[in-house]
Amino acid sequence: MMDAHVIDDPAAATVALDPVRSRLLFELRDPASAAALAGRIGLTRQKVNYHLRTLESYGLVRTAGEKRWGGLTERLLVATASAYIVSPSAFGPVAVEPERITDRLAASYLIALAARVVREVANLVHGARTAGKRLATLSVDTVIRFRSARERAAFTHDLTEAINRLVAKYHQEPAKGGRSYRVVLMAHPLPQSPTTETKEE
Repeated sequence: MMDAHVIDDPAAATVALDPVRSRLLFELRDPASAAALAGRIGLTRQKVNYHLRTLESYGLVRTAGEKRWGGLTERLLVATASAYIVSPSAFGPVAVEPERITDRLAASYLIALAARVVREVANLVHGARTAGKRLATLSVDTVIRFRSARERAAFTHDLTEAINRLVAKYHQEPAKGGRSYRVVLMAHPLPQSPTTETKEE
């Protein structure tokens, strides 16, 4: 089972986003039969089987074995991933693109960059998996709390300078046999719970 599967087919996205099928994908993190699933989610076995066949036809569910009890044999099914995300590619020509947004300080530009990461990395992962290779990536995720807007601006300035120095040091445009990497740096306020917002007011 993959940790995450990116869906780029619009029809598959529609199938996965259906509330019942989304619940089935969640329940199928571990192999289960249609009968067992029917008892968990309160639907008839026939309806569960219908949804499972649809999920299976789009590669979101696969056979994981068989279970025998009495004179019956039931198929066990399992989700192909533990989590799913819809790629911007599924939206076709209306998918968000960073190049279409002129304000580089706008939140919509950050969203467009994140969407491009999902699309590009998903395609690279697919290619690497097909070739039997591992895709080399780098991710840094941390939290920093600023005392003031002035300190936040100073941090942004220092970080930009540091990145520019590193890029100037390691970037080799004419390097034969080298490979270009996209580096995206993002920062946004953390979502706050209602209790936190109340305390800070």
